[in-house]
Amino acid sequence: MIRLGVNIDHVATVRQARRTTEPDPVRAAVLAELGGADGITVHLREDRRHIQDRDVRLLRQTVTTSLNLEMALWDDVIEVAAEVRPDQVTLVPEKREEVTTEGGLDVVSKEAEIAAFVKRFRPLGVRVSLFVDPEPDQVKAAAASGAECVEFHTGAYSNASGEAAHAELDKLIEAAFLALDEGLRVFAGHGLTYVNIEPVLAMPGLEEVNIGHSIISRAVFVGLERAVREMKDLLLLNE
Repeated sequence: MIRLGVNIDHVATVRQARRTTEPDPVRAAVLAELGGADGITVHLREDRRHIQDRDVRLLRQTVTTSLNLEMALWDDVIEVAAEVRPDQVTLVPEKREEVTTEGGLDVVSKEAEIAAFVKRFRPLGVRVSLFVDPEPDQVKAAAASGAECVEFHTGAYSNASGEAAHAELDKLIEAAFLALDEGLRVFAGHGLTYVNIEPVLAMPGLEEVNIGHSIISRAVFVGLERAVREMKDLLLLNE
């Protein structure tokens, strides 16, 4: 069964708009798990625009499934991760001026730095995943770094339509085959919705999808627990 990771960053985005205490992302995590989420994902950004250090610490104490911490290689964020020890760390690229993550991590140019990170965190019992574009050189560099998993950036597929979407899906499928050949576990995420997710579920070896914006958007109208359950049902229907 393909697992569903629910990204709750946008709950914190609403809270930070007023610098108040609500809505609480920790409560959101509880509701997501009640709705069937197999894991909770948060991104602790260098600028702390949504998720805060305290959120990560509280989530570590309350999440009963799996806690996935997205992060870039900032020294202060690395120290939080080493203290909290989430079940998984997903390394992503990050720029202050971006609205959301714009693409995959350039593992090729950062392989030594990433390998050092993996070497530090594996003994802590933290699984390391790399958020990458479906490009052969990035997949091979990910395997060489010692990371256990890759999460393929599905943004190009999600933003395309017609034949272009089919071409992007083919890239994802080919990259997934290569990742499996390289001994990597295969995840996917970014821009996936209730409408476009079904073709992605055919990726070979796909173990997990991470979805945030679409689920939180749906939750505005139907509630978070139901929104998660509806996405989970789509995964179950396409087993």
